[in-house]
Amino acid sequence: MVLRLVNKSNNDLPRYETELSAGMDVRSFIESPIILKPFERKLVSTGLYAQLEKGYEIQVRPRSGLALKKGITVLNSPGTIDADYRGEIGVILINFSNDDFIINSGDRIAQLVVSKHEQPNLEQTDSLDSTSRGEKGFGSTGVN
Repeated sequence: MVLRLVNKSNNDLPRYETELSAGMDVRSFIESPIILKPFERKLVSTGLYAQLEKGYEIQVRPRSGLALKKGITVLNSPGTIDADYRGEIGVILINFSNDDFIINSGDRIAQLVVSKHEQPNLEQTDSLDSTSRGEKGFGSTGVN
Protein backbone atom coordinates (compact mmCIF):
# COMPACT_ATOMS: atom_id res chain seq x y z
CA MET A 1 0.00 0.00 0.00
CA VAL A 2 1.32 3.43 -0.92
CA LEU A 3 0.18 6.73 0.57
CA ARG A 4 1.12 9.62 -1.71
CA LEU A 5 1.42 13.01 0.01
CA VAL A 6 1.79 16.54 -1.31
CA ASN A 7 3.34 18.72 1.39
CA LYS A 8 2.68 22.45 0.93
CA SER A 9 3.79 23.20 4.48
CA ASN A 10 7.28 23.83 5.80
CA ASN A 11 6.90 20.86 8.18
CA ASP A 12 8.37 17.41 7.68
CA LEU A 13 6.03 14.71 6.42
CA PRO A 14 4.05 12.94 9.14
CA ARG A 15 5.95 10.04 10.60
CA TYR A 16 5.58 7.15 12.98
CA GLU A 17 7.25 8.02 16.29
CA THR A 18 7.97 4.37 17.13
CA GLU A 19 8.41 1.19 15.11
CA LEU A 20 5.02 -0.22 16.15
CA SER A 21 2.96 3.00 16.11
CA ALA A 22 -0.41 2.77 14.36
CA GLY A 23 -0.72 6.53 13.96
CA MET A 24 1.63 9.13 12.55
CA ASP A 25 1.69 12.60 14.05
CA VAL A 26 0.45 15.45 11.87
CA ARG A 27 1.44 19.08 12.43
CA SER A 28 -0.38 22.37 12.05
CA PHE A 29 0.48 24.71 9.20
CA ILE A 30 -0.93 28.14 10.00
CA GLU A 31 0.06 31.75 9.28
CA SER A 32 -0.29 32.93 12.87
CA PRO A 33 -0.99 31.26 16.22
CA ILE A 34 -4.55 30.15 16.90
CA ILE A 35 -6.02 30.71 20.35
CA LEU A 36 -8.55 27.98 21.08
CA LYS A 37 -10.75 29.23 23.90
CA PRO A 38 -12.54 26.85 26.30
CA PHE A 39 -15.22 24.84 24.45
CA GLU A 40 -14.30 26.49 21.15
CA ARG A 41 -13.64 24.48 17.99
CA LYS A 42 -11.60 25.42 14.92
CA LEU A 43 -10.44 23.84 11.69
CA VAL A 44 -6.65 23.71 11.69
CA SER A 45 -4.72 23.46 8.42
CA THR A 46 -1.91 20.96 7.86
CA GLY A 47 -0.71 21.84 4.35
CA LEU A 48 -0.99 18.15 3.44
CA TYR A 49 -2.87 16.55 0.55
CA ALA A 50 -3.20 12.78 0.20
CA GLN A 51 -3.86 10.12 -2.40
CA LEU A 52 -4.87 6.70 -1.12
CA GLU A 53 -5.45 3.45 -2.91
CA LYS A 54 -9.02 2.17 -3.30
CA GLY A 55 -10.20 0.35 -0.17
CA TYR A 56 -8.29 2.58 2.27
CA GLU A 57 -9.09 5.62 4.37
CA ILE A 58 -7.13 7.92 6.65
CA GLN A 59 -8.59 8.32 10.13
CA VAL A 60 -7.82 11.58 11.93
CA ARG A 61 -7.55 10.85 15.64
CA PRO A 62 -6.66 12.81 18.78
CA ARG A 63 -3.22 12.70 20.33
CA SER A 64 -3.62 11.11 23.74
CA GLY A 65 -1.13 13.44 25.43
CA LEU A 66 -3.00 16.56 24.27
CA ALA A 67 -6.29 15.05 25.38
CA LEU A 68 -5.07 14.07 28.84
CA LYS A 69 -2.80 17.01 29.65
CA LYS A 70 -4.60 19.86 27.87
CA GLY A 71 -8.18 18.72 27.15
CA ILE A 72 -7.66 19.12 23.38
CA THR A 73 -9.24 16.55 21.09
CA VAL A 74 -10.46 15.97 17.53
CA LEU A 75 -14.14 16.85 17.50
CA ASN A 76 -15.35 14.37 14.88
CA SER A 77 -13.10 11.60 16.08
CA PRO A 78 -12.19 9.73 14.10
CA GLY A 79 -12.45 12.00 11.13
CA THR A 80 -12.39 10.19 7.80
CA ILE A 81 -10.41 11.12 4.70
CA ASP A 82 -11.73 9.12 1.77
CA ALA A 83 -9.55 7.76 -1.02
CA ASP A 84 -11.15 10.08 -3.59
CA TYR A 85 -10.64 13.30 -1.57
CA ARG A 86 -7.89 15.56 -2.93
CA GLY A 87 -8.27 18.68 -0.78
CA GLU A 88 -6.11 19.76 2.13
CA ILE A 89 -6.22 17.65 5.26
CA GLY A 90 -7.75 19.73 8.03
CA VAL A 91 -8.19 18.83 11.68
CA ILE A 92 -11.21 19.98 13.71
CA LEU A 93 -9.88 20.61 17.21
CA ILE A 94 -11.96 21.42 20.29
CA ASN A 95 -10.81 22.66 23.67
CA PHE A 96 -12.59 20.83 26.50
CA SER A 97 -10.48 22.54 29.17
CA ASN A 98 -11.14 25.73 31.11
CA ASP A 99 -7.98 27.40 29.76
CA ASP A 100 -7.06 28.98 26.43
CA PHE A 101 -4.89 26.71 24.28
CA ILE A 102 -2.44 28.20 21.79
CA ILE A 103 -1.66 26.35 18.56
CA ASN A 104 1.53 27.39 16.76
CA SER A 105 2.53 26.40 13.26
CA GLY A 106 4.42 23.11 13.41
CA ASP A 107 2.71 21.85 16.58
CA ARG A 108 1.70 18.18 16.58
CA ILE A 109 -2.10 18.40 16.68
CA ALA A 110 -3.44 14.95 15.77
CA GLN A 111 -2.48 11.57 14.41
CA LEU A 112 -3.33 9.91 11.12
CA VAL A 113 -4.11 6.20 10.91
CA VAL A 114 -4.37 4.48 7.52
CA SER A 115 -7.06 1.84 7.62
CA LYS A 116 -8.36 -0.71 5.15
CA HIS A 117 -12.13 -0.84 4.72
CA GLU A 118 -14.75 -2.63 2.69
CA GLN A 119 -17.88 -1.49 0.88
CA PRO A 120 -20.33 -4.36 1.37
CA ASN A 121 -23.13 -5.24 -1.00
CA LEU A 122 -26.32 -4.10 0.73
CA GLU A 123 -29.23 -6.48 0.90
CA GLN A 124 -32.63 -5.40 2.17
CA THR A 125 -34.39 -8.03 4.24
CA ASP A 126 -37.50 -8.35 6.42
CA SER A 127 -35.75 -10.12 9.30
CA LEU A 128 -32.37 -10.78 10.94
CA ASP A 129 -30.98 -13.91 12.56
CA SER A 130 -31.68 -14.03 16.30
CA THR A 131 -28.95 -13.98 18.97
CA SER A 132 -28.93 -14.35 22.75
CA ARG A 133 -28.40 -10.59 23.07
CA GLY A 134 -31.18 -9.69 20.69
CA GLU A 135 -32.17 -6.03 20.81
CA LYS A 136 -30.57 -5.26 24.17
CA GLY A 137 -28.48 -2.16 23.59
CA PHE A 138 -26.44 0.36 25.54
CA GLY A 139 -25.15 -1.06 28.81
CA SER A 140 -26.89 -4.38 28.37
CA THR A 141 -23.70 -6.44 28.67
CA GLY A 142 -22.83 -5.01 32.08
CA VAL A 143 -21.70 -1.79 33.68
CA ASN A 144 -18.05 -2.67 34.26
